[in-house]
Amino acid sequence: MEAILASSVTKIITRVCLAKASGAVSGSVLAGLSSVSAAKAAVAVIGGVVAVGSVPVVLGAMGFTGTGIAASSVAAKMMSAAAIANGGGVAAGSLVATLQSVGAAGLSLSSKVVLGSAGSALASLMV
Repeated sequence: MEAILASSVTKIITRVCLAKASGAVSGSVLAGLSSVSAAKAAVAVIGGVVAVGSVPVVLGAMGFTGTGIAASSVAAKMMSAAAIANGGGVAAGSLVATLQSVGAAGLSLSSKVVLGSAGSALASLMV
């Protein structure tokens, strides 16, 4: 994941620097930005996109799918532990229930905004 992010950032920085050098962005938003500011903005955007885009992939890999919890997965083990702890059922609003809901229906708009903002903030701190 880090290699993909680093490769994308390098390509964006290169294109921004080339465009600024040739004057191609003179009337655009990037015209007033230094190459460092443009690079940091690009990294922040990529970080937000990666954060939001990776949630369905990670949850699917854990076993939280659109058709339910996959057998013999991490999600199944979590569900079993939650059911044992709650006397036979998974409590509504628990971590397992919430992750299954997101795995089945996806993230809400507000969750995407919060997660994207957090991903942007973390990625911009890396630069």
